[in-house]
Amino acid sequence: MPGREDMPSTLRRSPDKAQRTWEKTHDSAVDTYGEGERSHRTAFAAVKHQFEKVGDHWEPKGRKGPSDRQAAGGGPERRAPTAGGVDANASKDHLMSVARKLDVPGRSSMTKPELVTAIEKANDRATRKARGD
Repeated sequence: MPGREDMPSTLRRSPDKAQRTWEKTHDSAVDTYGEGERSHRTAFAAVKHQFEKVGDHWEPKGRKGPSDRQAAGGGPERRAPTAGGVDANASKDHLMSVARKLDVPGRSSMTKPELVTAIEKANDRATRKARGD
């Protein structure tokens, strides 16, 4: 199955449910759109609906739903910046706990948008480190 072969390493380090969500959605999207970026975006959108990126892997969100403005709007022609797997729609308290888990410096004085950006950067660093980049 292409979904298993194309699965990003961050998902390989994630719970089985996240992996199954990626794989099923990716394979269905490949049937509909063909292999490529659109299939990957579709699969990530499904994962982001139930999971959020924390460090180098994905963890279940406390609630299902869109994780950022792009996910809420959707559609291939509506391109808004994404939060890279960070649940930007979560409460500031939740974002603060994720930032604490990732040991983001200066988190206590950050605004909600600053926390989202800082968590996204911390996630990217953790992913690069896990991949050996």
